[in-house]
Amino acid sequence: MPRPGFGTDGVRGVANSELTAELAVALGRAAATVLGARAFVVGRDTRQSGTMLQAALSAGMASGGADVVDLGVLPTAGVAFVGERRGVPAAMVSASHNPYRDNGIKFFDAAGVKLTPDVEAQIEDELDLAPGDRGMPARVGTLGADPGAVGEYRRHLVESLEGRRLDGLHVVVDCANGAASQIAPEVLGSLGASVEALCTDPDGTNINDACGSTDPGRLADVVVQRGADLGLALDGDADRLVAVDHTGAVCDGDVLLAIFAIDLESRGLLAGDAVVVTVMTNLGFRLAMAERGISVHETPVGDRHVLAALDDAGLALGGEQSGHIVFRARASTGDGVLTGLLLADAVVRAGRPLAALADGLVERVPQVLLNVEVPDPGRLAAADGVWKAVAEVEAELGASGRVLLRASGTEPLVRVMVEARTQEAAAGAAGRLSEVVQAILGG
Repeated sequence: MPRPGFGTDGVRGVANSELTAELAVALGRAAATVLGARAFVVGRDTRQSGTMLQAALSAGMASGGADVVDLGVLPTAGVAFVGERRGVPAAMVSASHNPYRDNGIKFFDAAGVKLTPDVEAQIEDELDLAPGDRGMPARVGTLGADPGAVGEYRRHLVESLEGRRLDGLHVVVDCANGAASQIAPEVLGSLGASVEALCTDPDGTNINDACGSTDPGRLADVVVQRGADLGLALDGDADRLVAVDHTGAVCDGDVLLAIFAIDLESRGLLAGDAVVVTVMTNLGFRLAMAERGISVHETPVGDRHVLAALDDAGLALGGEQSGHIVFRARASTGDGVLTGLLLADAVVRAGRPLAALADGLVERVPQVLLNVEVPDPGRLAAADGVWKAVAEVEAELGASGRVLLRASGTEPLVRVMVEARTQEAAAGAAGRLSEVVQAILGG
């Protein structure tokens, strides 16, 4: 079985089958060698395989000459934050929103930023070297732990509200049985919110299982039943967030990003009067921003691309439809807990419910997204038959529609997205294209 390589969010695969302990050791050694780092911080989410893979990754880093500090269970953004504060690279063992059987490893540089594709390619090249071709490090690193790092991240989150509080706000938070199961309810409660927490009992196999940002149905029910003001749904490593208003309506990343953009612009805090989005962002978002004089910069999918665009243009806010949102003044990557706090803060400052803030804000163009399972998504780029079908659909839709096909960088899927004038037209076109993809790439 070929080893998994770097995708849009690190190396990911089925734990102990595709992403093995042996590969984790090799990745750790290669990362230490390529980055030339004398120290790393490493964290994980709550998956059954997390401790095994973190131990193997840390051993590899130590064999490459780096001292490794174990941060324990911590959201991805927390790991990046601690690494940035320490001035050392960081690694997170997580498969984000994927099922528990999967796991992954993603790296951050000493500035808390995900590695560039060029650096990831260098790590891949180092992995391919025969053992005899590798140089031997002059030292062997040590392994230690810093259980207090979570407190440092917690203080950072609290300070993001600049002394404001959430008193009187009734919040239900779904932690997806993941990395934020303790810290998210704690931080919300410390700021005065009345908090009910769901899915905070990870057992190694229930992470993202019928809960969290990819399945907020239970959260919506509880928000309505309890008469809560706001629902917040995180994913397994808490780098993304979707919200639920008091009526049970779900607000995805597009809606949240629009709320934040308008709020920051109204306070003179939206640098460049611009926001960064990905190609998956609904056309309705772009139209909403145009009405308010806010320009939109578009990138490929992945918060790494969003961050790069923010830094290149000196902007403050960017994000994805999935709920990855980057507040560049406060984070170097998507942070679902931070996003939830700032959303709660916006609701309290406005004195209006989330439903009122979101009402009519993003008039969505009908959009259908289908996932087509294929053995090798990388073959999509050269699949001429697929692109011929795409061209035909684009011609039929004209200026009123949009088609996007992309190979997933984290799962064996081709994602087919179609926007059209009507839901029926979007669904029909997406279905046709999915059948073509399955016929050409599914075998």
